[in-house]
Amino acid sequence: MLRPLVAHDFEAWSEVRLRNVEWLTVWEPRRSEFLADPATDRDAFERRCVARDRERQNGSAYALGLFLNNFLVGEVNINNVVRGAIQTGTIGYWIDRKHAGNCYVVEGVTAIMQFAFDDLKLHRLEVCIIPRNTNSKRVVEKLNLRYEGLSERFLEINGVWEDHMRFAITAEEWHERRETLTRQWLTTKK
Repeated sequence: MLRPLVAHDFEAWSEVRLRNVEWLTVWEPRRSEFLADPATDRDAFERRCVARDRERQNGSAYALGLFLNNFLVGEVNINNVVRGAIQTGTIGYWIDRKHAGNCYVVEGVTAIMQFAFDDLKLHRLEVCIIPRNTNSKRVVEKLNLRYEGLSERFLEINGVWEDHMRFAITAEEWHERRETLTRQWLTTKK
């Protein structure tokens, strides 16, 4: 299940993020030393939830918690939504290490693509991955997203300007593949 995080998710989010610090922070931008850490500060987490709600309301980003049997196991997001002539967004995700390898992120990314193309009417989505992040690359490989190339020194990650492989899917590709992707990844298996 995907849903926005709310203030009462603090304990679950904090526990997962703190337990996975080494697993996650090598792939993420460095947090400002002047800002409170939402994994350890309830008020900072609540401010994060309010900011994510504001982003959803103004249509610039959609951050959703990824839940398995009502337990938080990660997040799947559409960030940097741009309207106008481009109609695009960037998908990001993370998962609790103990749940990695079970295709939960693949399911979450499929669901967020469905939302982005069918509900938000975006035209293009991309996923940007540090080349050595083999776990993240497996997600786009399973979804067979189109590789578009390497952007050098694309994002500052953990204090270093990192190259990123860029993968994408357009609304036209989604509409051609929607039935197969949703049947493969979103249909309840009996």
